[in-house]
Amino acid sequence: MKASNRVIINTGILYARMGITIFVSLYTTRIVLNALGIEDFGIFNLIGGAIAMLTFLNASMASASQRFMSYAQGQQDKDRQRRIFNASIIMHAIIAITLLLVLEGIGILLFKGVIKIAPERMQAAWIVYQLSIISTIFIILSVPYEAVINARENMLLIAILGIAESFLKLGVAHYLLYTENDKLIVYVLFTAIVTISMVGLKVAYCHQKYNECIWAPKKYADRRLFKEMATFASWSFMGTSSSMVSNYGQGIVLNTFFGTKVNAAQGIASQISGQLGAFASTMLRALNPLIAKSEGAGDRQLMLRASMIGSKMGFLLILITTAPVLLEMPYIFDVWLKIVPEYTVIFCQLLLVRNLIEQLFIPLASSIAAVGKIRNYQISTSILTLLPLPAAFILFKLSFEPYALYATFVIYSIITSIVILYYAYIVCNIPVKFYLKNVIVRCLAALTITLSIGSIPLFLMPADFSRLIIVTITTTIAFFFSAWHIGFDQIEKKALSVVAKDVSKTLLVLRKKIFNI
Repeated sequence: MKASNRVIINTGILYARMGITIFVSLYTTRIVLNALGIEDFGIFNLIGGAIAMLTFLNASMASASQRFMSYAQGQQDKDRQRRIFNASIIMHAIIAITLLLVLEGIGILLFKGVIKIAPERMQAAWIVYQLSIISTIFIILSVPYEAVINARENMLLIAILGIAESFLKLGVAHYLLYTENDKLIVYVLFTAIVTISMVGLKVAYCHQKYNECIWAPKKYADRRLFKEMATFASWSFMGTSSSMVSNYGQGIVLNTFFGTKVNAAQGIASQISGQLGAFASTMLRALNPLIAKSEGAGDRQLMLRASMIGSKMGFLLILITTAPVLLEMPYIFDVWLKIVPEYTVIFCQLLLVRNLIEQLFIPLASSIAAVGKIRNYQISTSILTLLPLPAAFILFKLSFEPYALYATFVIYSIITSIVILYYAYIVCNIPVKFYLKNVIVRCLAALTITLSIGSIPLFLMPADFSRLIIVTITTTIAFFFSAWHIGFDQIEKKALSVVAKDVSKTLLVLRKKIFNI
């Protein structure tokens, strides 16, 4: 199967999964918010926010191991894959133990006056924190297996487990409506059990199906490889850790100045931006193995082409889903949630803008990782990632509103994007002028046209369901017109047409094989 076809089919599988999990997750959030109430929901997002970050942590850390796995697959070296797997297991066991000690130490500081929680809920918050740590440890230990699944491009397994997990969490949310026990503790406990169960299934599947998943540290010991992976992972982990501190620190800073009610608004906004951002991250998950394998096979041009088209496609995929939500967000929240915490709308709008900016440059970061020269890049971006927190702290001291935090993150995203582009030029020799002209300018033009035309109904109609439908239709039409006529150049249009025909033929062959037609 051609690489382009494989990427598109894998992306299609992940989108099918996402289409199910998004609606289930949003409905789950509605139930949980109403069952817990704003205060406990805020505590969950403040203290148990580690659970919400598990997906981010898992994907970020797995990308480092996956880079080596995919690179070795590009070289068609099975023995090296087994050595990589064993080295990865040892490395992540060390990371898990280290993080356990660090998180326990941080927990002591947090619960001695840093966070603002009602005294009667402090014990429940402590239990939530411990359960979050346990889940995090299991997720870290599963990273080598996640890397194998991604490198093998088994998106069907990822889709099945993702759907199962979302429905199990929906079941947990419904149980909250009937239990008489502490709903916050019950929710986090059962959510942790679901997460750990999914980890166990991945581990069992990999050992059963993939022959590189052989735990034999003595046989496949390779100090040189371990050192190479540890160096790469340490720099990668620096970026991941700074992002985690930044994401979790948002909640701490907001809680310090405004209390748990604002944490509830933060949690809802983060989920919405995360779900809509998943449209692009899903494509990137299917594209990353191709980027790493191309570099491993010595095809730098293919790697750069994949990165640039990934930037453009990722942005456009976010735009088509984000545009109507940006324009109709107040009405959507009123319909979706019975209780809409203050600042939720403005938080979410700023986060969506941040998503759009970052998506233009995320695939370039994958290219830098594929080449392997990430030290200076990770140092620079890690420092930038942490800067919005002290900036927001100063602004809050000066009596700025809570949304000033997310305004600083938008500014940070612009600066970080420039840094990523700089390192993509230094490390990968990406053609900067071509990238700016063919990706950035075209994408921003599509954004301007889509939002401008889509906002017209806002001035002509009252806020109701009919206007939401018309705005959605209008933005969709404007999007497809601007994406096709402005977003893509002639070469890309021809390539997309060819790929569409190839994929149609491939799907027909798969259909015949599956149904024996």
